[in-house]
Order: sequence, then structure tokens, then C-alpha cells
Amino acid sequence: MKTRFVLIETSHAGNVGACARALRVMGFDDMVLVAPRWANVLRREETIQRASGALDVLERTRIVATLDEALDGISHVCATAMTPRDFGPPTRHPREHLAEVAAQTPAPTGVAFLFGSERFGMRNEDVYKAHVCLQIPTTADFGSLNLGAAVQLLAYEWRMALGGFGPMAVSTGPSTAEPADAASVAGMLKHWEEALVAVGFLDPQAPKKLMPRLQQLFNRAAPTAEEIHILRGIAKSMSQAAQTKNEAKR
Repeated sequence: MKTRFVLIETSHAGNVGACARALRVMGFDDMVLVAPRWANVLRREETIQRASGALDVLERTRIVATLDEALDGISHVCATAMTPRDFGPPTRHPREHLAEVAAQTPAPTGVAFLFGSERFGMRNEDVYKAHVCLQIPTTADFGSLNLGAAVQLLAYEWRMALGGFGPMAVSTGPSTAEPADAASVAGMLKHWEEALVAVGFLDPQAPKKLMPRLQQLFNRAAPTAEEIHILRGIAKSMSQAAQTKNEAKR
């Protein structure tokens, strides 16, 4: 689905770069500037620096004179605003609305997100061109979002509404190998028992419940065969260290 982010009369060059970066990480690259403060804003050093490598988005960005030009080919327009207006399109939260738009059949020919000037926000006449006014939920006493942050939030919500980027690799811990079998764990525990006796940590005459507790610990940990090998190596080193110390005393 065609997606376009429209910045209207942007006054800070750095914000243009920040918006390019925000779009790039969410997989979007269609950005249009309507009458920005700087005619050369796409080439300004601050813009390029704040883009942080998203130069392909800047290269594709177009500058137009009017909002109507920016909306060419778009059938669903989303304005943004801090507070609801008495007149105009309905005000909704992004997540619920964008989920509905993504599920529409047939899908819109294109979706555009409009962002007003940092100095005075969106003009009423621009909001009236939209089908909905999206309000990002914020704390009641401080609802002003930086332009780049607002673009990032809506780009994220729209990407998620579209299904994200597909399955993501999920870490299951340091290893995805199968747990070692019970015999391997029992052999390792026997090795550890001998080593703990050798270093004086376990009194074989009064073992209490140390080994059963260690058994439960390793059952919960479900060590792999490789981890069992490491644990047995530790036990072997403990026993050797104890033997070396005892021989030194003789």
C-alpha cells in the first residue's frame, strides 16, 4: 500500500533529517515537503547529519508548493493534532484507526500522514482535507511532541498495522540445543560431588541435602550436553587443584 509522509512548512532543517531516519528504519521512503522554510533543506548539513545515513530517503524526497500537490495519488489522509477540533474530521488514536485502515477491502490507493509546522502546528484548512485526525496519547500536562518523534511513532504504528516485517528471530537463551539426558546429568553430579568433597565444601559424613538441591537446580536449568561437558571440566579442575594443594603440604 502506498504510504506517504507529508511535512507542511517545516521550519527546522534538522527535523527533516530526523524524519528521514525515522521513516528509513520503518521501511518507508516516500516523504514530501510542502513549502519548507529552506529551499535547499535537503542539502543542508544539519539535515544530512540528522538523517544518520538515511540519505536514500532524502534523495527521494520531493518539495512541492501546495498540500494538494503532495496528496496526488492518495485516497486516505491522516492529519495529526494535539487536541481535538470542534469542526473537521473525527479525532482518533492511531493504533485503533490504522488497524482498521490496513484491514479495509479494497485497500486505499494510498495513505498519507500530515504533520504541521513546528511553530504553529496544522492549519484548519489543511486538517479539513483529511479523513481523520490522529492524536498520539500523551501525558495531560505535556503533550508537545518533537516532529521527528511524532513521525517515528506513527511510522511504527502504521508498520505494525501492516503486519510488521514478518517473523523475527527470538532468542531462547545461550543455546538452542536439546537438554542433556538424565544419565549425563547424573554423571556430572557424581563428578561434582567428588570435587566438592576434595575442596572441602561437602562433608561426606554430613552431606545434608546439598546434592539433591544441586540436582533440582540443574533440572531447572536443563543444561545441554556441551554445558555438561563444561561443568565436568570445572569439577575436574577443582579436584586437581585440591590434589596439588594436598601434595604441597606433604
